[in-house]
Amino acid sequence: MGAEVGPFYMPISMPPLSPTETEVLRQIWQLERASVQDVCESLPARRKISYATVQTLLRRLEKKGYLQHDVRGNAHIFYAAVQKEAVIKRTVSDFLDRLFGGNPLPLVQHLARHGKLSREDIEKLKDLV
Repeated sequence: MGAEVGPFYMPISMPPLSPTETEVLRQIWQLERASVQDVCESLPARRKISYATVQTLLRRLEKKGYLQHDVRGNAHIFYAAVQKEAVIKRTVSDFLDRLFGGNPLPLVQHLARHGKLSREDIEKLKDLV
C-alpha cells in the first residue's frame, strides 16, 4: 500500500531538508501562498539571499515534494504540499534516532541544562507529563 500524499500526509520517502530549505519552507507555511518575491520580502533583513537563490530553493522544495505551485499571471504561487506538523514530527524523530538513539530524555536534559528552557517551559512540561 503506497504512502498517501497531500497537505495532511508526508510520505516516508521524502528527501531531507537543508537548513536553508527549511527556512524557506517555514516562510511558505507562514505566508500560506507566496511568490518568489513574497518569500524574499518575508526573510529577515540579516539574511541576504538573492531572488535567484530563493527561486532555486522553491523549485528544489517542489521537486522534493514539499511544495506545489499555481500560476497567477506571470508569477508562480507556491504553497505547502505537506503539513507542517508532519514535517516537524519526522524531522524531530530522525534527529532523536540519529543523535540520541530515539530517547528524548537526553535532549530535554540538554535543553534544560543549557538555558534553552525557561522555568515556565519546565512547568508546562511537568503538566504535560
